[in-house]
Amino acid sequence: MKSGKVNLVEKSKKSYRVARPKQTGFSSPATHYTEPRIDLNAELIKNPSATFYVRVIDNSFSDFEILENDVLIVDKSLVPKNNQLAVIVKEDTFQIERIDANSKEEIQLWGVITYVIKSVV
Repeated sequence: MKSGKVNLVEKSKKSYRVARPKQTGFSSPATHYTEPRIDLNAELIKNPSATFYVRVIDNSFSDFEILENDVLIVDKSLVPKNNQLAVIVKEDTFQIERIDANSKEEIQLWGVITYVIKSVV
């Protein structure tokens, strides 16, 4: 691979929708299988090349109601706004903090948390 050249992976532009047949009589109990699946990547991610999934491994972020096995969707391309949750690097570990625009403390931002997918099991 030549240095300096970046190859981006693009999301598929194909439509997987199934045309509904014209029915007469009662509908089949299997008609709900013709519905397209929800693609969480398409629904939740605005910038795929800068977005990462992070699984939380313990309950140390329970102050933010982020618990073990929750999945964070983190976008590294966003600029954090006041009061948003962000993943920062502090003392060589990843930490979650709420951004305070009035704070004079310097932080090393890793990305902005856009969604928290909760584990209910």
